[in-house]
Amino acid sequence: MLLYPDFYFKNVKEVDIKLLKDNNIKALLLDVDNTLIDLDRNILDGAVEWCNNLKEEGIKFCILSNSNKKDKVEKVAKVLDIPYIFFGTKPLKRGFKKAKKLLNVDFKNMAIIGDQIFTDVIGGNRCKMYTILVEPISTRELFITSIKRGVENKIIKNYYKKSNSK
Repeated sequence: MLLYPDFYFKNVKEVDIKLLKDNNIKALLLDVDNTLIDLDRNILDGAVEWCNNLKEEGIKFCILSNSNKKDKVEKVAKVLDIPYIFFGTKPLKRGFKKAKKLLNVDFKNMAIIGDQIFTDVIGGNRCKMYTILVEPISTRELFITSIKRGVENKIIKNYYKKSNSK
């Protein structure tokens, strides 16, 4: 289903090399806001080490953010030493296609990691790539995002019901 992720974790650090290798995932697209950083622009503790460890295993990375604040996205990309795309227009395919070309990896071997169903999960599912939903780092968020959270929480609840009934 377009609204359901393939995997759901507390944060990016729970995504490990075994999961990636088991699913032939060679590249990860990363959302920024509330996935890697909070509203105060503090990076998730351990995210740099997590990224470096997976890079050592041959995993490619690219930030794909809907933020139009280039300086914010660029700063996170520099800290992680990975390429980035800002104003990615998720869930539209444009940003995903740019990342695919940049990384030179097929969608079937890519995953998007993000905290929002209506941008990250739907966009990734539309591109037939793996989708990994993570819990938001902070409960503080942009007004527009907070409006969608109630609906997203109902979708997640249904996701849990379906995945636990298997």
